[in-house]
Amino acid sequence: MNGSQVAGPTGINPLSKKVLVLNRGYEPVSVCSVKKAILLLVLAKAEIVESRNGLTLRSVSAVYPLPSVIRLTAYVRVPYKHVELTRRNIMRRDSFQCQYCGTMDVLLTIDHIIPRSRGGTDSWENLVCACIRCNNLKGDRTPEEAGMQLLRFPRHPHPILFLKQFVGKLEEEWRPYLFMD
Repeated sequence: MNGSQVAGPTGINPLSKKVLVLNRGYEPVSVCSVKKAILLLVLAKAEIVESRNGLTLRSVSAVYPLPSVIRLTAYVRVPYKHVELTRRNIMRRDSFQCQYCGTMDVLLTIDHIIPRSRGGTDSWENLVCACIRCNNLKGDRTPEEAGMQLLRFPRHPHPILFLKQFVGKLEEEWRPYLFMD
């Protein structure tokens, strides 16, 4: 790619963008850089499914459409991706929002819905984000005993939903492939 030229309409370098990689059966596999996607296309290991609004990458001898979504030409066996139970991932799942009062602009803690002193476990279904005020109000009680209600029922997150956290803002072209339409 030496000597290549690329220009975006907003002056942002499109090579800094990410590309959604789909398996042969159109299942999301990962996200890669535009450079890696172009390499996969040149080696005929992938094909373009969605390109970026007519943007192109020009080299001395060829012109390539700038990809947004590519599909691998051969099926790749991907092991099940497990989302690890960590404090950070609980915060991400709950969108950095207290699950009792809904506030987002304060210091958050992790709350056990069923307190550990009563047999509550460290699990996706028993841990939620809580602001310090709500966590202290609830104390060593269940939400029902404290007269509090959860905004959302906590669940084990799906790996595809965590893709948004990794990438940041999702490209509009990706939505149908991430089952968001």
